[in-house]
Amino acid sequence: MERGEEIYTDFCVTCHLPNGKGVEKVYPPLANSDYLLKNREASIKAIKFGMQGEITVNGKKYNTVMAPLGLSDDEVADVMNYINNSWGNKNDKMVTEAEVSKVKK
Repeated sequence: MERGEEIYTDFCVTCHLPNGKGVEKVYPPLANSDYLLKNREASIKAIKFGMQGEITVNGKKYNTVMAPLGLSDDEVADVMNYINNSWGNKNDKMVTEAEVSKVKK
């Protein structure tokens, strides 16, 4: 969690904010996010490779490009575990480096 928080602070906080709430209509929230719970592999893929195209988070549509962050598989796992267990999110199934390594573009 500590490593994940450091990565979040370095790479994610600018768009998704310190509270994980994002910017309405621009950057989707990570706080209390139904998307994270329902789209585990897509969430990993977004952090690992970036993403573009419309997604729906908590009933609201977002269509912003997220650039690839250049993180290693273990860093992706760490930040996913931090996000999945912060700001009202709770996920007991930890993301592992091995799981991240299996996610392809």
